[in-house]
Amino acid sequence: MGESATRSGYLPPAAPTAPPSILPLEPLVSQRKSFLYVVVCAAGVAGDVGTLITAAQDRGWDVGVVATPHAMGFIDAAAVEARTGYPIRSAWRRPGDPRPLPDPDAIAVAPATFNTLNKWAAGMSDTLALGILCEAYGTGVPTAALPCLSTAQAAHPAYRRSLDALREMGVRIGTGERDQTVSGGFRWEEALDLLDIGSVHGS
Repeated sequence: MGESATRSGYLPPAAPTAPPSILPLEPLVSQRKSFLYVVVCAAGVAGDVGTLITAAQDRGWDVGVVATPHAMGFIDAAAVEARTGYPIRSAWRRPGDPRPLPDPDAIAVAPATFNTLNKWAAGMSDTLALGILCEAYGTGVPTAALPCLSTAQAAHPAYRRSLDALREMGVRIGTGERDQTVSGGFRWEEALDLLDIGSVHGS
């Protein structure tokens, strides 16, 4: 049936072929790293926030910094942005502006000042940092805070009430609460431990 079959318009059936191999599907979820917001308040140790940033990155997380307006005077913005690869946020975006940071998977407030802790507990959001913290309760984002304030401030009854309120909201509060001007005196990595951010990403 070779040449004559072809001339008559008849084509023999094609030889069976092996089924194509099935390739694994691409994951539907982006494989991006988990993202940590570090909220920085205006305290003497704020300039050493790079310690926390580096520790989080070493544990496999990407980091973005949100600073209170007054905290901007305590940190080296250029150095922080070079280390994180993201701009520091300290003010609300204008309508139509792109989002400079991904949504957070966890938030660490360090150092957390007397002013910010009390306003946060009261539901005040007169800064971008406070707005993010107040919304974190509603969105269920795990949040930890490392208080940093004076002995006189810690004695104020409003402070204790604020800590109680924040704990009831699920905020994980660090053990230290004294303003340590020496970098080594502030336990930056405690924030990561409170959030169960292990030494290996995803552990």
